[in-house]
Amino acid sequence: MIDWGKRLPAYLVGDYQLTATVIFTALFAVLFTVLSAPFHQDFAWFAIGATRGLGFTAIFFLIVLILVSISKRTMHLTGTRRALTYTEYIIWNLLEIIIISTLYTFFTMEGEKLGVIDSFGESPISMFIRAIEQCVIIIGVPYTLAGMYFALMDKNNTIRLMNYSTVVSDEIVAPKDEKKITLFDSSGAMKLSIRSSSLYYIESDDNYIIVWYTDGQDMLKKYMLRCRLKTIEESFSGSSLVRCHRKYIVNTEKIKVLRKEKDGFVLELENESIPPISISKTYEEKILRSVNQFPVD
Repeated sequence: MIDWGKRLPAYLVGDYQLTATVIFTALFAVLFTVLSAPFHQDFAWFAIGATRGLGFTAIFFLIVLILVSISKRTMHLTGTRRALTYTEYIIWNLLEIIIISTLYTFFTMEGEKLGVIDSFGESPISMFIRAIEQCVIIIGVPYTLAGMYFALMDKNNTIRLMNYSTVVSDEIVAPKDEKKITLFDSSGAMKLSIRSSSLYYIESDDNYIIVWYTDGQDMLKKYMLRCRLKTIEESFSGSSLVRCHRKYIVNTEKIKVLRKEKDGFVLELENESIPPISISKTYEEKILRSVNQFPVD
């Protein structure tokens, strides 16, 4: 059951995801209109193949596309400033449906006055209700399908803690019960498996993460894949991987020294080639609880 006050997953308000959703919705709307128009005579002007009202249809689609694009862009910018909830997301989409339905009703009434549209004597209220019904399908279906698709993609982008499996690895086959950290990219084609004891920290790089670890020869390596740092934080809640900064998650088992400086705490890891990692105020209390067994300078 969905907690409507819960924070909305970031993949639903990402720039790429929302752009793809708008394009998919536009294509779905055109296809739906072409296929359904013959069965809805009261929406006859709203047909791609119609002679009368074809211009109205084209203008209507263009305006709606612009409105939805602006709405999704605004949603993305809002989501970057603060976390949206499921309730806000649903209300936002319902407002889109109401605005589009109002616009459809206005176009129908104006088109009838100009003599290019026949509303078949339907009242404005009835037009609006029918438009709501159509918009719920035209917008609701592609939004739902797009959300499910991006949820699946986000799941594939998650780093998982699991037993050893047949993947590209940093060492010879390990005991079956040894825990491994296995990484999958969005297509699932590229894989990397490393011992949790080999991982030092994970760094955020825009829409990607960089995993820093040592290989079988104790050489520091990095592996990049498209994934959100927040996804990693949630996936490893309660483990030795703890977020210490908006850009970093560290393996607390690899901490050598926790040092207090003028601007706050910093971490030094066991590998000397890794520069000190800052701890931001937001995560200071959490990281201090996790590493209180380590020496403090």
